[in-house]
Amino acid sequence: MCTVVIDVAEAGSARLLAVRDEDPERDWDALGPWWPERYPGVIGIRDRRAGGAWLAVDPERRRLAVLLNREDVGGLPLDRAVSRGTLALESVAGRSPSAPLPMHGFNLLEVQPEGARVLSWDGAALRTTPIEPGTHMIAHDDLDDPSTPRISTWLPEFRALGPAAADADWVDTWVGLLAASARLSPEDDRAIIRDNRPHGYPTQSLLYCTASVTPAGVEVLDRTLPRPGHWS
Repeated sequence: MCTVVIDVAEAGSARLLAVRDEDPERDWDALGPWWPERYPGVIGIRDRRAGGAWLAVDPERRRLAVLLNREDVGGLPLDRAVSRGTLALESVAGRSPSAPLPMHGFNLLEVQPEGARVLSWDGAALRTTPIEPGTHMIAHDDLDDPSTPRISTWLPEFRALGPAAADADWVDTWVGLLAASARLSPEDDRAIIRDNRPHGYPTQSLLYCTASVTPAGVEVLDRTLPRPGHWS
């Protein structure tokens, strides 16, 4: 139940804030070049168990991808499901997924020189949603889905900050709003920094990344939260 806020200025130019929710017992590695042989030049947040990535970036190609879980209607048995961890890595290598997929549901956010989009797989159909210029938010449902409480609560607040491209300190501005959102209980369904256990999932917010992808290049930073599900 991760969360991404993205501001698209134009094709090939976007800034984003991504919060990762995962089981704290599942080991992971911070941003680094963990796949030098198969994906040379790619950096990302690595899941140690499956070896894949939650977020991946190819700075030379100016490509970035973030993986978010999505409700699955396909009923694929767990023992037949392929890990989704290769999706972000394959995406930044220029290979986006195509249906049918032996995987559980996901939203795959892609930022490329051609533009930004979300690929959504629910176990039955794969949909593509272009991300138009402006500020947007996605979690476990559709882009800007007003039925998702954290989106209906915080998307207007992020939009009120104005275009990120016009703010030289946009990272500090956005992270400041993320910190303000953490005044909510992590168990509150409106929270971005989350503890999803009351909602039936073992996941909690563990880290956040900020990234900019522009014709001038790619910048990405990651920060681990001091404890799962808590800002401080």
